Amino acid sequence: MIMRTGHPRQRTGKTQMALARILTAKGVQAARVDLHKGNAAVATPLDLKSAGLGSLSELLSHPDLVALAEQIPADGPSIRLDEVNWLAPIDDQEVWAAGVTYKRSQTARMEESEAAASCYDRVYTADRPEIFFKATPGRCSGQLGMLRIREDAHWNVPEPELALVISSAGKIVGYTIGNDMSSRDIEGDNPLYLPQAKLYSQCCGLGPWITLAQDMPERQSIEIALAIHRDDEVVFEGKTSISQMARQFEDLVGWLLRDNDMHQGAFLLTGTGVVPESDFTLRRGDIVEITISGIGTLINTIVQG
Repeated sequence: MIMRTGHPRQRTGKTQMALARILTAKGVQAARVDLHKGNAAVATPLDLKSAGLGSLSELLSHPDLVALAEQIPADGPSIRLDEVNWLAPIDDQEVWAAGVTYKRSQTARMEESEAAASCYDRVYTADRPEIFFKATPGRCSGQLGMLRIREDAHWNVPEPELALVISSAGKIVGYTIGNDMSSRDIEGDNPLYLPQAKLYSQCCGLGPWITLAQDMPERQSIEIALAIHRDDEVVFEGKTSISQMARQFEDLVGWLLRDNDMHQGAFLLTGTGVVPESDFTLRRGDIVEITISGIGTLINTIVQG
């Protein structure tokens, strides 16, 4: 059975806090999630207006983010996590992504196309990383939302990634789970087709919440696991860790922000180290489950057409 609540594993001896966007009877609200309570965790809607804020993105860019997030009063009753109507934790930020940051990703991208193989081989060791625009907020789906595979593609895969949450000042203030949906046959046909392989409706999963930077485990210990369910069976599973990355987070953020202002902040997906074999493709109805240490589990159902 698939766990659908996104409950985190409990970490003792530390107050671990996350921020989210949820849908309540009052509409879209920012919420605080007390992850340290484990299976007893709840989401508490926040009264952002009392702090002079209009959105979660404004809170994430506040210079006193942690203290303010703890102090903002509730704007409604707390909600059990399995009763929350989750939204992607993004307001008006852009979503960008880095590619070929793991050896496995380099190998997989080279398998897509002989013509493009040398490009992916070179970028793995180059000073300048591959960074591309991934999604607008409206193309993102949150916890238990739908993610899309293209009708004009025959080789579609999820890409489980740790997503950096970047403030308007260019600081990494939190982390969430990202799913960089990809049509590998389209990109493999010609690298110039990458935007079509990556950017379309419901092309990016984000959530279920944002764990604040101070509450994440040590980077090298962060693990990323992917499981794909089909007809109540696991048809693919794999895992990796941040220790396998060839680049540093700050380096990727530095390249993203070169001559590229992010006045609202941004999300940056950091690449994948888990790639299904070349004979695997997603199907309509598959359930994709991504678990990352310190955050929890993001679950999405695949649609097409």
